[in-house]
Amino acid sequence: MNNADLIVATLKSAGIRRGFGIPSGNVLPLMEAMRRGGVEFVLTAHEGSAGFAADVTGRLTGAPGLCIATLGPGATNLATGIGDAWLDRSPLIAITCNLNSDQFGRRLQMWIDHHALFKPITKATLPLRKGAIGETVAHAIRLALSEPQGPVHLDLPEDVALAATNEPVPALATPTGLAPAADGALDRAAELIAGARRPIAVIGASAMRLADPAPLRRVIERFNLPFATTTMAKGLIDEEHPLSLGCIERACRQMQRRMLRSADLIVGLGYDTVEVEYEAWIDDVPLLQIDIEAVDVAPSVKLVHQATGDLRSSLARLAIGNGGQNESVWTAGELADHRRAFAAALRPANAAFTAHAAIDAVRRALPREGMLAFDVGAHTHQIASQWPAFSPRTFLITNGWSSMGFGLPAAIAAKLSRPDLPVVCLIGDGCFQMTCGEVATAKRLGITLPIVVLDDKWLALIKVKQIRRQLPLYGTALQEEDYREPPAHYFGVPARGVRSAAALEQAVTTALGAGGPTVIEATIDSEHYVDTVYD
Repeated sequence: MNNADLIVATLKSAGIRRGFGIPSGNVLPLMEAMRRGGVEFVLTAHEGSAGFAADVTGRLTGAPGLCIATLGPGATNLATGIGDAWLDRSPLIAITCNLNSDQFGRRLQMWIDHHALFKPITKATLPLRKGAIGETVAHAIRLALSEPQGPVHLDLPEDVALAATNEPVPALATPTGLAPAADGALDRAAELIAGARRPIAVIGASAMRLADPAPLRRVIERFNLPFATTTMAKGLIDEEHPLSLGCIERACRQMQRRMLRSADLIVGLGYDTVEVEYEAWIDDVPLLQIDIEAVDVAPSVKLVHQATGDLRSSLARLAIGNGGQNESVWTAGELADHRRAFAAALRPANAAFTAHAAIDAVRRALPREGMLAFDVGAHTHQIASQWPAFSPRTFLITNGWSSMGFGLPAAIAAKLSRPDLPVVCLIGDGCFQMTCGEVATAKRLGITLPIVVLDDKWLALIKVKQIRRQLPLYGTALQEEDYREPPAHYFGVPARGVRSAAALEQAVTTALGAGGPTVIEATIDSEHYVDTVYD
């Protein structure tokens, strides 16, 4: 066994079944060890996509995702995906395959200091050295899975990868757990919630990592708490729940802000401000925070109390007790009226084929248990507010790093991780231009994946910002010409063009039964973004 074999065996013992990346000569020893060791190497079109795919794999499987790149430009390309896992807090192992160790520090082709590159966007960046391979990889895995979860970078010189070793495959230690919140802090939190007359809970990204969200739902129901979510937390509790208020800080955000500001207490449950800071919307409403870390707020926020510690433990203890003991005056009718008004505001009347009609068509076509992966842009705001999510981890987006290019590799990783579930990718035309090479990846993998491209011929989110700032429209047009149909195929993948909601719904339904990926270009009118995205 050489060190590359040992690395692969250790990763496999942690439950890692595949890694995403792009090879070079320096990567070949690790790739060969993966082939021998039964860990699949998935060739992507870009290293950034490999990082995004590894991030989503870590979210969905409970084991760290794995991504691999060569030195220099491979590493810098990979950094975008690693930053995604860093701010979205996904467990991930990133391996860069480097020159021979005796060449480090010289002015040689492609060489840079990988540790300096990755230090700001990882929990740790560690060198792999002879005699300490197993313990280093085991430490990286434990660190990636410890809260707050995140990426760990390993740098592997080629001579180290090829060197023979007698090290055993290490036993993996349990990830470091967080201390529970103090009993007194949780007792005070329960008193504040029970004593509020118009409390609203806001669920955030820390809660997204709960292995079992049932205690979260029990807390909501024990205190009869109306709840909203951040974008990444959608689906942790079925959004058809009668206490659901929908997503905050996306399309029609002013309506949601008015609702939140009508509360007399905001209860942050696993609310990570990396998605959106409290001061953006909370105004002068008092805040109670229950999370894994001390809350990061501006002095203007009225923080009345926080309980900090292991979130699972905090929720489990808060959930104990009888319902109906709080003084809330919320009525079911009031909450239902808000949901109806919010849904109507998101869908302004328009005779054209709108983005909101396209999104509804995809939701109708995708089975209830299906997974959606989407990208960053104006459509993100509309999807986040409009799309009903019914189950945990079925709504995949980046909202900490918030990078374009996430949607398609995320969808591929989701389908590989959960082949039993239908998956749809819904992205803008700008995002598709960034990552269309991954269509070939999906085809090579033979996965069934409808790829719906919302084509409005603009970088629509930036166009909206230019309009609102009264700037000329400059540098944001993606294409001038109009055409009736897209190309017959992309990289051998069939492509269809649709211009109505009914045609899109039918196209997605058909694509979900295909034997591989399908590109569906939905030519839409996105003018309503101007009214919904920031209102």
